[in-house]
Amino acid sequence: MTFIKSIYIKTRHITFYALLMAVLVFALKWLEWKFLLLQNAIEIYIGLIALAFTVLGVWVAGQLARPKVETVVVEREVYLSRPGETEINEAELKKLNLSNREYEVLQLLSKGYSNAQIGEHLFLSLSTVKTHASNLFVKMDVKSRAQAIEKAKRLRITA
Repeated sequence: MTFIKSIYIKTRHITFYALLMAVLVFALKWLEWKFLLLQNAIEIYIGLIALAFTVLGVWVAGQLARPKVETVVVEREVYLSRPGETEINEAELKKLNLSNREYEVLQLLSKGYSNAQIGEHLFLSLSTVKTHASNLFVKMDVKSRAQAIEKAKRLRITA
């Protein structure tokens, strides 16, 4: 039953236009507009066919040009700290073996500072900040700032 339904859904517009054209031909035959049909038969048929294909073309173009919107739902685990869990987890911090500078860079990263702002705040050059951030990513086994911040909050090593 679903196969027949899917065929009907795919061909319903074509069937509708075929039936519409059949009704129009029937109406012309029934009314027998002899004057128009005898003298201008070819022009009328060509005009009707052109009109039918124009309408069909406009409809097909509208279907193809319609933007296809797809909704994607992304589920992620979000770690929220409880009100009583604001202290730093020293055990996890020691496991990561971060230097003091790397930890300072991590704290400023979690506050949303850019590399240039971190450099200004810690009196470091931009390349030094990038080096500390790179070392931090390796030690934390992450690939981006966002992952580092998320992992630091999950492990409770930043405020």
